[in-house]
Amino acid sequence: MSEMSPKEFKHILVGVDDSDDAQLAFRYAINRAKTDGAKLTIVSILEQDNMNVYEAMNKDYVHGQRSDLEAHVLQYEKLAKDVGVQDVTTVVDEGKPGETIVKEIIPAIKPDLLVIGSIAKHGVRRYFGSQAAYMAKYSPISVLVVR
Repeated sequence: MSEMSPKEFKHILVGVDDSDDAQLAFRYAINRAKTDGAKLTIVSILEQDNMNVYEAMNKDYVHGQRSDLEAHVLQYEKLAKDVGVQDVTTVVDEGKPGETIVKEIIPAIKPDLLVIGSIAKHGVRRYFGSQAAYMAKYSPISVLVVR
């Protein structure tokens, strides 16, 4: 009987925010991408629900938040490349994280594994916390929730 080998993934999508769980998810994803020789896409969502009305209406504020997030995601991209992941891309979008990732990002880029942290325990930017259950339930691809 042949040995059972774990499924190899070709394209891993990892969701990042500023929580500890997201750091763990990211570390798992880069190691897995390196092991499998997989493409890695790093995604972060600017969650406008966390802004007050003034902030959400202020285009300069939103643009500033978005450029901060984009800079943050580029740091993750550099880390992945430094570790030796060959093919790394980034996506920054706006909206509700779970729905945006499941309904827009996954169909657009067609990854075969989504890696996310479970719960962001502090801070207003709990992008993926309550969203993890949504993504695990509705994602059309395998989801790995890292704790």
